[in-house]
Amino acid sequence: MNNKLKIFTNGFVKENPLLVLNIGLCSSLGVTTSIFNGLGMGMGMTFVLLMSEIVISLFRKKIPSSIRLPIFIIIIAAFTTIVQLVLQAYVESLYDALGVFLPLIVVNCIIMGRVEAFASKNTLGNSVLDALGMGIGYTMVLVLISLIRELFGGGTLMAGTALKIELIPEAYRIGILNSAPGGFMVFGFLDAIVQGVRQALAKKNDKKCPAPEEPDCNSCSLACASNPNNKEGDK
Repeated sequence: MNNKLKIFTNGFVKENPLLVLNIGLCSSLGVTTSIFNGLGMGMGMTFVLLMSEIVISLFRKKIPSSIRLPIFIIIIAAFTTIVQLVLQAYVESLYDALGVFLPLIVVNCIIMGRVEAFASKNTLGNSVLDALGMGIGYTMVLVLISLIRELFGGGTLMAGTALKIELIPEAYRIGILNSAPGGFMVFGFLDAIVQGVRQALAKKNDKKCPAPEEPDCNSCSLACASNPNNKEGDK
């Protein structure tokens, strides 16, 4: 049970694809100008990742290793196409907002990395947990970046929907956050916080580790120089 919980929660913080592994950044920073876009991209990615890991895990023993990457890409492309068609049919505004980044899910490093490193080597249950954990962790970071950029850059929340709220007057908005450099700035700020917290926790854990015990030479039979009971060691 603990192992399954660890697999599921790895993607939240410890192996978060964006803030820890630093992969899949291009599309992530390109669509996070609003919460609506970030949430939509995160849900689409999670669906593709989940379904791809399920299929690849089920047929992992049948897929020849020599052609596994082309097969992985075909499977990922199939589910990416499903997401595209559904959004185009039912949420056209989101489909237009995501633009070219939607079909680029096919070659996203996060999905390719997880199906290659995890789904192709693990059981169906563990693959489902891994996909959900990575997908939720990815979506959480997207929404957080989108929240900061939309609120302080555009002065609104939930832009592009009927729930749009204007909170900050135009004169007090930070316009650069709506641009690509602004996306990198927000990401860099969050990444620095995460790395700082991880280093602080690592140092704290190091201080808690007890000092190694002195060797018990009386019960040791090794011929080392530090053993006073071993004549060979004295030589």
